[in-house]
Amino acid sequence: MYISILAAHYSGLLFPGRTKADWPMHKLECSAMCAFGENWCPSETVRLVARIIMRQKVTTERTPSERLLLLTEFESHLDKLDSEKEEMNQTDIAALHYFYSRHVIDLPDDQALTELFAQINCNGFTIEDEELSHLGSAAFPDVALMNHSCSPNVIVTYKGTVAEVRAVQEINPGDEIFNSYIDLLYPTEDRNERLLDSYFFTCQCTECTTKSKDKAKMEIKKKLSSPPEPEEIRSMVHYAKNVIEEFRRAKHYKMVPPSELLEMCELSQEKMGDIFADTNVYMLHMMYQAMGVCLYMQDWDGAMSYGEKIVQPYSVHYPAYSLNVASMYLKLGRLYLGLERKTQGVKALKKALAIMEVAHGKDHHYVAEVKREIEEQK
Repeated sequence: MYISILAAHYSGLLFPGRTKADWPMHKLECSAMCAFGENWCPSETVRLVARIIMRQKVTTERTPSERLLLLTEFESHLDKLDSEKEEMNQTDIAALHYFYSRHVIDLPDDQALTELFAQINCNGFTIEDEELSHLGSAAFPDVALMNHSCSPNVIVTYKGTVAEVRAVQEINPGDEIFNSYIDLLYPTEDRNERLLDSYFFTCQCTECTTKSKDKAKMEIKKKLSSPPEPEEIRSMVHYAKNVIEEFRRAKHYKMVPPSELLEMCELSQEKMGDIFADTNVYMLHMMYQAMGVCLYMQDWDGAMSYGEKIVQPYSVHYPAYSLNVASMYLKLGRLYLGLERKTQGVKALKKALAIMEVAHGKDHHYVAEVKREIEEQK
């Protein structure tokens, strides 16, 4: 049988609601934003922590998302933070004081703030839209109780300030509910590096112990005069990880113009393509980044070309009902329609819809929007 929908919400979302209960948070941020004007630039985590502090000052009542676990009971893993994470924590605390101290009376002391920031960094959720574009950050204590698996049996989606949990595998009474904390595209070693760095554990799920998808995810180019040596493969993986981080930094800090970002993607694909197949996850990563740059530059044909290369391997590498696969079909479908390729557009949108009806639920406004887009083509 399938588990019924679990719904939880916590009003510490980054973006405020429009209810009377949210007014203290509105007033806090509006006052601070007006005071700093164009110099207002706290990070999402700082804004979320400021909202949590205000919520705790306004009421001591449990929120609807704290039926099982209080936010203050989150694991912080303070004893496991390395010097870099400790420095990031201190930077966030300094930013909180700088942007909010004139507007929030009696901020918690630095020890309490250090723990709160560590709790949110380890237990917070990233809110995204139907195309997985970033919207904000939030805390959902009850939802955070779920353990991680690289083959999750539920998926978390969002409707306004509500987090909804839906089954994507059969779940019997007594079975543990598993969510995924990370992007599941990558091979086992990479996933566990990310889990250890961000959540301080390594995964022992069936997918990690069997590594059943690793060979396909690390596919080597077939038409080579001779198979590459293990050291050549390791060297190319090292290059791939470095270029992925280099691109992330360049994009995040706006160090180079979009045209140069696209060139970085193209050159890295050319180099990796000497050994890796197009279905290799490191190739797919840079294709995805290239597609994003093309969309930003309004190069619709370029974006479509990358999307066509990505979508089928995604369907193989990701688990069933993956939002990553749905969002790729959705982007591709909308690109096709924009380029007047109606039949292909409708087909791609229908594939996205089949996943979204399970992951988001048939009554979600994202699902209604995709249905409307399909209906308009008739």
